[in-house]
Amino acid sequence: MEYKRKIFGYECDIYGHLNNANYLHLYEEARAEALEKMNLSVEKLISLNLQIYITEISVQYKKGIHSGTIVKIHTKIKKTSRVSSVWSQEIYDEKGELCSSAEIKGAFVSNGKPKRIDKELYQHILSYI
Repeated sequence: MEYKRKIFGYECDIYGHLNNANYLHLYEEARAEALEKMNLSVEKLISLNLQIYITEISVQYKKGIHSGTIVKIHTKIKKTSRVSSVWSQEIYDEKGELCSSAEIKGAFVSNGKPKRIDKELYQHILSYI
């Protein structure tokens, strides 16, 4: 799934490129958009008394991104189980060059505790792999 947006000056550091912490914001935005495309928006998950908590994230920075750049973030689910999932994300600049990649691990949670999702939801998520 693809998410596209412009980088603004307030997101950049003193060197003029995207602050490293803001890469996490971009990845979060893109995952939220991907979940909406999967008909699993935050609102839908809340209605199911379910959240996805990030348990681990690994980010590789390949190339700086400057203010005004339009980026494309590719998001996909690499694998899932009934208790967790692993996402792969990549950020590309306007030239199609890879700027950053990330692997995100998340756990399904309900009422603050890990939860096994039901088989129907599991199958729905599997259909996006």
